[in-house]
Amino acid sequence: MTAFDRLHPAVQYHVVNSLGWSSLRPVQEESIGPILDGANLIVLAPTAGGKTEAAFLPLLSRTLSEKWTGLSVLYVSPIKALLNNQQERLERYYSLVGRRAALWHGDVGAGEKNRLRDEQPDCLLTTPESLEAILISARSRPDEFFRHVRAVVIDEVHAFAGSDRGWHLLALFQRIGRLATHDLQRIGLSATVGNPHEMLKWLSAGSSRLQQLIDTPITNRVADVQIDHVGSLANAARVIEALHRGEKRLVFCDSRARVEELGGLLHAAGVRAFITHSSLSVDERRQAETAFASGRDCVIVATSALELGIDVGDLDRVIQIDAPSTVSSFLQRMGRTGRRSGAVRNCLFLATRDEALLRSAALVKLWESGFVEPVEPPSRPFHLLAQQLLAVILQQRGVPSDEWFGWVDGVPGFAECSANDRDSIIQWMLSEQLIWNDSGLLSMGRTSEDEFGRRNFLELCSVFLAPPEVRVMHGRLELGSVHATTFMIREDGPVVLSLAGRSWRVQRVDWRRREAFVEPYDLGGRSRWRGEGQSLSAIVCRAIRSVVTSGDSSSRWSKRATTAMETIRQDYDDIADGRTSLVRSGNGTVRWWTFAGRRANAALASALGRELQRGVSSDNFSLRLPAESTSEELLRAIEAIRSHPDRVFVEVDQDAMDGLKFGSCLPPFLASDVVQTRLSDPEAVSVTLAESMRVVFHQE
Repeated sequence: MTAFDRLHPAVQYHVVNSLGWSSLRPVQEESIGPILDGANLIVLAPTAGGKTEAAFLPLLSRTLSEKWTGLSVLYVSPIKALLNNQQERLERYYSLVGRRAALWHGDVGAGEKNRLRDEQPDCLLTTPESLEAILISARSRPDEFFRHVRAVVIDEVHAFAGSDRGWHLLALFQRIGRLATHDLQRIGLSATVGNPHEMLKWLSAGSSRLQQLIDTPITNRVADVQIDHVGSLANAARVIEALHRGEKRLVFCDSRARVEELGGLLHAAGVRAFITHSSLSVDERRQAETAFASGRDCVIVATSALELGIDVGDLDRVIQIDAPSTVSSFLQRMGRTGRRSGAVRNCLFLATRDEALLRSAALVKLWESGFVEPVEPPSRPFHLLAQQLLAVILQQRGVPSDEWFGWVDGVPGFAECSANDRDSIIQWMLSEQLIWNDSGLLSMGRTSEDEFGRRNFLELCSVFLAPPEVRVMHGRLELGSVHATTFMIREDGPVVLSLAGRSWRVQRVDWRRREAFVEPYDLGGRSRWRGEGQSLSAIVCRAIRSVVTSGDSSSRWSKRATTAMETIRQDYDDIADGRTSLVRSGNGTVRWWTFAGRRANAALASALGRELQRGVSSDNFSLRLPAESTSEELLRAIEAIRSHPDRVFVEVDQDAMDGLKFGSCLPPFLASDVVQTRLSDPEAVSVTLAESMRVVFHQE
């Protein structure tokens, strides 16, 4: 018996006759047995690789064979646009077998939601935030609404697992499973990740089901990847206009401002171009994406929003302005191409800055070595544990103090919180009137109602403030985003950052809105190597160090890229691979080149600042040390932190803690601990301190 033979006869019939498929893809064949047998799965395949059908064909079969009734399947996506994109497909599949799928998220009207409450679909397409809203709503009667749920499908599961939304999602699954009295089957869909087995274990937390990874090999691993150095966005527009005419091209930029700018340049050059980013209205985005999907000779310019699996039709080319910050993002974007038979995956990097050229070369070098970043859930999500306490109180209309943790105790991140710390959270929330305790029954306090109670506690449903990125604004123009540690290092003068090839002085930071307001700033003899705005990991930064210190070239580099690389390498003879480099330049500036990444360098800078009692700034690649310090002082300070690595941490002030959503629900010592832990990279710090150091003093 083949896997296909195990499907319900009605599903078999419609696959052949309604869908017109002569066969299933390997990933779909391999998923049938484990899903029918009730296992938890991670299904890995490229974008448009058939993952949705791999999950839903056997789930439809189980729906019919096991006579599931009511709302039995949840399909959860990280973004509403992806749900909208999948709605028609899943509605069709369910209708073929006489069942129904429906959409529920923030843009769905109240009338439709009321209808869905009364007439439950078999499958609900939704977001974690909407699931939370349903759970805490008395109108939805969550115990009735979720009573029949059997399985959940999580699309782009890696996007959840690497953020606080992942912890939130696991807590929701546990609470829904408790209402349904079922161990929910969990099926995660993803592109390539570096640690799929660990991600499967994470997804299955709190579930006793068998676990299985479906990772079918890519039959054609050939990819056309090229790197060019164009020097400016205007030059990038000229290259895009001249190359690949007649083809459909998707262009990624690192900020909404650059999307708009490039879109304008392409329009001026006569290119049929569309733009899409999150600041546009839903209708405008949808019109642009629909027009692009149905076109041929055209370009769509987008931020990372189109990195996820939103269908924009068969693409001929992916073009990347500068470079993303991870190999995973590069693979996700390149995976949008090569869908047609005989087509080859491809990506063209157009570097507008030297640092972007190096980053492009480093990412490609890591990809060629087979490296993909592991997905790492954020540590110590104690603020979300407090959020879940409030949510369970609302859901149950009060919860006994000795029972509330049982609703979410299967979430590994919450298990990190000791019983003593949980008691501290409860006592703090009681003292702040966030909750009340009436003879052992916990209920919502006045402060929670004031802070989170607007619009039926809508603010309690979202955990979006978790990523430690801060938007950089020049007036109303968004320049991009940088890591929060950029603003936490004590300096003698103003905080200055480099973004979009320019220097900016920070005027103020709004931690609650995660926005920094800046003005142009002239640093004079600023090194071209001052790290750009994106936060990079230690492994990417070390790959950049390897690129700049080697004499190797690549057939993937254009002549312009090769020439630019030679110039960069000549300028930085003082950098050594495998070692850090302490360099005092002829103009008196002192840099410690660590290539340890943004987070590790921020901690090192903070520790050295405390040792030297002077301001030390940092970026992805280096620390800028006080020029007035003598060589002996600098070496002594570095040796001091090498001897006491426990002193290497970023100091967190109250303003920064205010940016932690639900941080006010934690006692200050725990809130500080959460923020400090998340802004650190102890492994990168340890490796950096263990490396030998090259000392080059051109002038004392």
